[in-house]
Amino acid sequence: MFTKKNVLITSLIIIILAMASIPFAFIYVLNNGNPYERYLANKYIPSHLEDMGYGEEDILKQLYIETKHSINNNVYHGHYKVIFKDEPQLEYLYGVTKNGKNVVQFCEKETLITSNTYAEMTTEKTIHSEQECIGYLDNR
Repeated sequence: MFTKKNVLITSLIIIILAMASIPFAFIYVLNNGNPYERYLANKYIPSHLEDMGYGEEDILKQLYIETKHSINNNVYHGHYKVIFKDEPQLEYLYGVTKNGKNVVQFCEKETLITSNTYAEMTTEKTIHSEQECIGYLDNR
């Protein structure tokens, strides 16, 4: 039977558990990134690459990344890094816009010199550059 005392104790326990879980959720997001942004990137970017005519045979590596600094505010913070087999020294960056959930390629590409060593970002047109791109650090 529900008494006032049982309801009060149950409510208090729920409130304490909710307050105790907030730091764990915060630490999870800091370490793993925003799960919603990861979901959006994993949903839209691979299908965009397929629509552009790229298959598994064209792509050497593609993965979701979270930067440690702010990027263009028109796109979600989490985005994709794509390395094509015919240009293994360039890392193309793709993002999902906040308005319309459209996939965009960033104009800047990272040039890999050696493992984990990068040169300056380049904005030159390359083999896999799309017609329209947005600035990685614009609108911050």
